[in-house]
Amino acid sequence: MLETEVAVLGAGAAGLSLAHRLAGHVPGARAPSVVLVDAPPGPLRPPPRTWCFWESGRGRFDAALRAEWRRLRVRPPSGAPVEGDIAPLRYKMIRSDDFEYLVGRDLARSPNVRRLEATVETVEEVPAGAHVQVKAPDGSTRVLRARWVFDSRPPGSLPAARTTLLQHFHGWFVRTDRPVFDVRAVELMDFRTPQPADGLSFGYVLPLGSHEALVEYTEFSPRTLTADGYESAVRQYADEVLRLGEARIVATETGVIPMTDAPMPRQVGASVFRIGAAGGATRPASGYTFAGVQRQTRAVASALRQGRRPAPPVPHSARSRAMDAVLLRALDSGRVDGPALFCRLFARVPTGRLLRFLDGRTRLYEDLSIGLRTPAGPMLRSAVELPWLPRRPFD
Repeated sequence: MLETEVAVLGAGAAGLSLAHRLAGHVPGARAPSVVLVDAPPGPLRPPPRTWCFWESGRGRFDAALRAEWRRLRVRPPSGAPVEGDIAPLRYKMIRSDDFEYLVGRDLARSPNVRRLEATVETVEEVPAGAHVQVKAPDGSTRVLRARWVFDSRPPGSLPAARTTLLQHFHGWFVRTDRPVFDVRAVELMDFRTPQPADGLSFGYVLPLGSHEALVEYTEFSPRTLTADGYESAVRQYADEVLRLGEARIVATETGVIPMTDAPMPRQVGASVFRIGAAGGATRPASGYTFAGVQRQTRAVASALRQGRRPAPPVPHSARSRAMDAVLLRALDSGRVDGPALFCRLFARVPTGRLLRFLDGRTRLYEDLSIGLRTPAGPMLRSAVELPWLPRRPFD
């Protein structure tokens, strides 16, 4: 039996971030022993993906940044775009393979963190800890005993919710023959895409140079598309809206992020916790997760180093979650026009304030001022009916 104080299951953004925060010695603090269990190459290990977030100044993972911007642009279905300067914030982009390389390099030098390539089979509560049974790539099994277990793996199913939408997207990393991208600004939401019958769609462009960008098609809707449907949607956006001309597709990425008002359980046993998206780090109204992961893992690591009970905190405040629940209901019911709502918010609220709102860093009066920029009738009706709606499993 392999023994450790902390077992971290899954080496995605949350698992790697927690292990990184626990690696090495901090003066005046404990350095708990850590085993990071990473799935072997195969279906349980996700393909490379892109994470975006915003912060001011230098950040912990800046060495892994692919790019950063200080201007964001939102385009209505027709008419002039809305563009905002978010200084002192920066909108930052990290590719998961760059993040994994940076964190992996630091973990390899850490005397108290060990990486274990294996598939988790079971997690069983025992007195003062838990047993994690894992299977190695050669088929052998072993048991890992840990005082604390932090599970960052995707949950098998979503909890029952009043509203669940999916943020699903497909993107191309492209290189063009001519300079077509504005490297100064991110196209955050470009609503010049055909709108689906249910939900909304938009284009998303992260320019990496005048000839290079990540170009994505995104929907907030109840159902995903087929592979051909995604390809057709991105191609239509690239050819007919952006008019990229001759372009080479260097890589692709596809993803699905639940946008739900379901309470995500952060504790599943006396010594077993969930972190990351599985532990509620995703902001329901936007799908952004990376910043919530950092808040959560920072708090857990601090508790472990100080010898306190390391229960992961709720990454988003009750007020933020309540406002998100109203927005999701208004969108899902069709009471509000999604593109019109988001364009109105970005036109009437300073972009930096909107980003602080999405991070839960605004004061009550700022939240109220943002709420007043939304359609009052539909939002109020959605808020009034929420307490009476049943929570149903997502199918």
